[in-house]
Formats: sequence, C-alpha cells, structure tokens
Amino acid sequence: MLNLIRKDIILLKKTMLVLLAILCVYLLLDFSSIWVGILCSIVISMSAFTLDEKTSIHLLLNSLPYTRKEIVSSKYVVAVFFTILIAVTTYIGTVIIHGEMLAWKEPLFIVAVVMAILSFVFPFCYKFKSHYLMMAGIGLVALYLLTVTFVIQDLNDRIRWFVKLLLNSNSTAEYIIIGVSVILLYIGSGVVSLRIYKQKWL
Repeated sequence: MLNLIRKDIILLKKTMLVLLAILCVYLLLDFSSIWVGILCSIVISMSAFTLDEKTSIHLLLNSLPYTRKEIVSSKYVVAVFFTILIAVTTYIGTVIIHGEMLAWKEPLFIVAVVMAILSFVFPFCYKFKSHYLMMAGIGLVALYLLTVTFVIQDLNDRIRWFVKLLLNSNSTAEYIIIGVSVILLYIGSGVVSLRIYKQKWL
C-alpha cells in the first residue's frame, strides 16, 4: 500500500504546489483560512481519486499484487495526508503573512470537516464516478440557495455562529466526542467504499 500512497503523492506533487500557492494568495487577501483550507483539501483529495478512475487504470491496479482493500485504503490515507499538509501550511502561512498564531483548534477543525465531507463523497464517487459529483454539487448548492432565500434566511449567520462557538469551546470532552465520531465515520466510509469497489471489479 505504501507504493500506492507514494504514487499518488508523486503524481500530485505539481498540483499540490499550485494549490499551496493559491492558498498563500488567499491568505494574503485575508480570506478565511479555515474555508480556504477546507476547499484546497477537498480539491487535492478529489484529484487523487480521479487519477485512478479510468477503466484502464483500474484494470492495471487490479492486475498488480495489491488487494482491493489496499487500493481503497490508500486513497483514504492520501486524503488525510494532503489535508494535514494543507492545514499545517495554513497555520504556518497565517503566522508568516499576518503575524498571527491560529488557535490549534482551527487546523484540527479543517481536518475534521474535510474527513467528514469525504466520508460521504468517496462512496458516492466509487458508486457513480466523480463526474456525477459535479451534478450532485450543483443540486446541493441550488438547494442551499433556496433554503437561504425562502426558509432560513440567516442560515449563513447560524453556521458562522456555530463554528465560532465550537472553536471557542474549552470542553475537552466535546472535542474527543467529535474527533472519535469523525474517525469512526471515516472508517465506516472506507468499509462502504471497499464493498462498492469489490462489487464493481469482481
């Protein structure tokens, strides 16, 4: 599995450098470091996923001495690796550019949110392929805009309030519960993705 992880890191090295540069630009423009970090993490994680989505690549991978569990697990490990790298870069970039120390909770929040989102995205992409994700994303954005316009007009403020409340909380128990829940969700997502992958490539 280490070779699969190394393969993704090597193939995405240039993409990662571009994303890190974009991340630094957004930090210079004083955008929210949390949301920019989350966006960059999801983009690089999905790039790693789509690399292997071609049928020819799948056939090659399944002809090599790797189990399907290793193939799926490597994608989940690579996603965590890139997310942690971007979270750390966000932290260091904020210190260098703005001279401010982010709270340790913010990088962890980025990692937790990305892992939670990918827990739903990866099984969806294994089942339907990633190009359908754009259609689903457009549908979700449309639903969100309709909700903000007609149902809960202060939804953005509520989300910001919730995130601020979470980051300002000093309860260790809350962070442990959230952390364990995200890890279990991510592991469960891996199990679901593995079952889907096995069924598609029997």
